[in-house]
Amino acid sequence: MRFDLTDLRLFVNVHEGGTITAGADSSCMTLASASERIRAMEDSLGAALLLRSRRGVTLTSAGRTLLHHARLVLQKMDHLQSELGDFGSGLKGHVHMLCNTAAISEYLPELLSSFLAEHAGISVDLEERPSDEIVDALRNQLCDLGVVSDSADLFGLQAFPFRPDPLVLVVPKGHPLAAFTAIGLADVLDQPFVGLVKGSALQDLLAQQARRLGRHLHYRIRLRSFEAVCRMVGQGVGAGIVPQTVALRHGRSAGIQRIRLTDAWALRRLVLCVRDVDALSPHSRLLMQHMQARIQSGK
Repeated sequence: MRFDLTDLRLFVNVHEGGTITAGADSSCMTLASASERIRAMEDSLGAALLLRSRRGVTLTSAGRTLLHHARLVLQKMDHLQSELGDFGSGLKGHVHMLCNTAAISEYLPELLSSFLAEHAGISVDLEERPSDEIVDALRNQLCDLGVVSDSADLFGLQAFPFRPDPLVLVVPKGHPLAAFTAIGLADVLDQPFVGLVKGSALQDLLAQQARRLGRHLHYRIRLRSFEAVCRMVGQGVGAGIVPQTVALRHGRSAGIQRIRLTDAWALRRLVLCVRDVDALSPHSRLLMQHMQARIQSGK
């Protein structure tokens, strides 16, 4: 079985386009050439990859398996080309890191800035993702390091303590709920909320927890930073859920009261995860060691 990168890109394009014709156009090849490549792939495999009809094509079980691995291979190749291109500009290494909302906004800016200052030849590609997506990416070797909530399924990964990161409810000073010292999410779902923009990892977590209760959160407004959320809550627009560190830092200036959330998922810790420490590239290991040293020193 021999599939080259052109075969894999064509197959992904055919799936995304819904027809071999659309896949051929996206791959900049003729329909005849595309059809011949698909047939050759099926002949080599000894199984059909596509079910053909007048309305287009659908994947067989073998086709779905190939699609999954084709995307992984192509993503790896894209990363490889990007990183090798950076070497021509004088870089010596590249680290691909995924983290959740709290990590990217509260903890990593100072850690990464100090690391980059010490290692001018290394670049870091940092992306925000939900914790569940990050652990899947680590298992599939789609990133080097991840910072996730310890509530995620960490099976098969090596995890190291990073930061305590409990979530709290924030309300305006004088709000009826401000008299509570602790409360559960189920007891506040009737409240209007202030949250982060769609796609943020924290908002995905909150939406998931609300669905488990058979409810959803009603947002008056969505903003791009925790500070903005706190200030809007302080103006009486609605309640918010933010990391405790955020509530402590902005509590007085924003005029908010923090309330401990009793739900188990809110009593979280952040952990630094890798698939295999021994398999890390030298520059990824350097970043990991830098982060752990800062954590141990309390910085």
